[in-house]
Amino acid sequence: MRVTSVAIAATLTLVCVSTSLHGQRPDDQIDARSMQLLAQGKAAKAAGNLDGATDLLETALAVDPRNRQAYVVLAETADARGLPGTAIRLYREALSLEPNDVAALQGQGEALVAKGAVTLAKANLAKIRTLCKGACPEANQLAAAIAKGPPVTTAQTQAKPTAAKD
Repeated sequence: MRVTSVAIAATLTLVCVSTSLHGQRPDDQIDARSMQLLAQGKAAKAAGNLDGATDLLETALAVDPRNRQAYVVLAETADARGLPGTAIRLYREALSLEPNDVAALQGQGEALVAKGAVTLAKANLAKIRTLCKGACPEANQLAAAIAKGPPVTTAQTQAKPTAAKD
């Protein structure tokens, strides 16, 4: 009796797993509607319509959440809006789909520098350099952003009050 229930449970598990794997599409088959929305979002971003681009790119991700390029362009749009924290999160989503995406690593590194996380950006630079064996413009751009450093805020530029002399 005990062996029968274990055998039935194992059989049901095998059937469920094989059925769910059979119904999924391969990662390289992104929905065509999502790709079309991505192209429209890129065009809107290039035209300077950041709100429209954001809407189109979010719709592309709703249609197919495996559209890595839509995450990258949406992150670039967030960065253009001055939202480096949002950009970092979106680049992380793209990197979860493809950890060796050099463009996403570079964009995330630049957003990290903008937030002041230079050490993490240097880790991204090291990974880019290991992925690119020859000349790599992404590595050069990230290295320049790291050398420039995080942006100076107004709190950092204000002079410290001096002690009153008697």
